[in-house]
Amino acid sequence: MSCAYNARTMISAVAIDKQSRMSELRMLVDVDGYAVLPGIAAGQPTAQVAAGLGEIMLSWGGKLVQELTPKANSTPNTYSGLFGLDRFPFHTDLAHWPIPPRYLLLRCVRGYADVPTMILDGRAIASEIGGELMGRALVRPRRPRCGEVRMLRLQQSNGADEIIRWDAEYLKPASHVGELVFSSFQSIVAEATAIPAVMVDDGDVVIIDNWRMLHARPAIAPNRRDRRLQRVYLRNLA
Repeated sequence: MSCAYNARTMISAVAIDKQSRMSELRMLVDVDGYAVLPGIAAGQPTAQVAAGLGEIMLSWGGKLVQELTPKANSTPNTYSGLFGLDRFPFHTDLAHWPIPPRYLLLRCVRGYADVPTMILDGRAIASEIGGELMGRALVRPRRPRCGEVRMLRLQQSNGADEIIRWDAEYLKPASHVGELVFSSFQSIVAEATAIPAVMVDDGDVVIIDNWRMLHARPAIAPNRRDRRLQRVYLRNLA
């Protein structure tokens, strides 16, 4: 009886500890818009870690985990194809989708302190412009998606949450208000001071609220071309 009791107590303690850690993670992301989790994925497959943190979304092509490595040349109509080893501009992922992925998980495989993921608070930028104007600012994808061009708003309600979308490469203004707000948003981003989310060791993870935060990548120096991240999209946090 004693051994069985101890086993149940131990299992319960593990469950409570996980629940506590997930509650802390959700709080961090709710408050700051992102969270750095050093070493959380060390020795574990990225998909397994992601599944423990939230509900995984399939990306295009049906992939769970995407490999991100610097490339001097790549497929057209991708950031690597557009910018190569130069810096990537600030954006939210899949901003041209009607409902972009909620969370972005980046897992470090090979990282460098001087090549962090740069983060900006899109909610603060939207607040500076004004929610009413952001909600009226119509944009459109640069190219048709699924055979159609759908009008989108730079800020839209989704249940109790707000989605802020931004990508100056893949979104274009689609109204007079859209042009004005697009220009203002671009100017604020250009002057803003970003937060570096540093991942150095294999297993370091960053979670980003993709409905709120913009992210970017610095330029890649020749001796940093082996930088390697893995990306997973999450619908929610567990």
